[in-house]
This record gives sequence, C-alpha cells and structure tokens, in this order.
Amino acid sequence: MGRPYSMDLRERVVAAVLEGGLSRHQAAERFGVAVSTAVKWLQRHHETGSVAPGQMGGHKPKKIAGAHAEWLRRRCT
Repeated sequence: MGRPYSMDLRERVVAAVLEGGLSRHQAAERFGVAVSTAVKWLQRHHETGSVAPGQMGGHKPKKIAGAHAEWLRRRCT
C-alpha cells in the first residue's frame, strides 16, 4: 500500500491555488501531482480546514454477517 503525500506538499498545492492564484490544473502540474489529487485536497481543505490525510487501512467488517450469512451457508451446502 502506498504512503500519503507529505503535509508540506499538500499545503503548498493548496496555497498555490488559494494564495498564488493558480488553477487546480496549474498547481497540479507545477508540483507533479494528479489533477484529481489537487482537487481532492482543495475540497478537503474547504470542508475541514485541513489537508491532513484520512485514515489508511484498519478493520473492515464482513459485508455478509449474522442471520443472512447463516442462511447463505445453508443454501450452499
């Protein structure tokens, strides 16, 4: 699994758009990230005030559990 981009890079991209007057496309090209990445960072900054990455990994509960899982097991045997 990849690692998140540094906070420094995230902040520089956001600052280039908000303070430097660059478009998202121009900032992405200048800093060597995908346009979609720059757009997501700016969206996150607008919504939360931070560009910190979200949680990576962690526990994911099974999609089929409980009574439905039991019903499926009985159907398959």
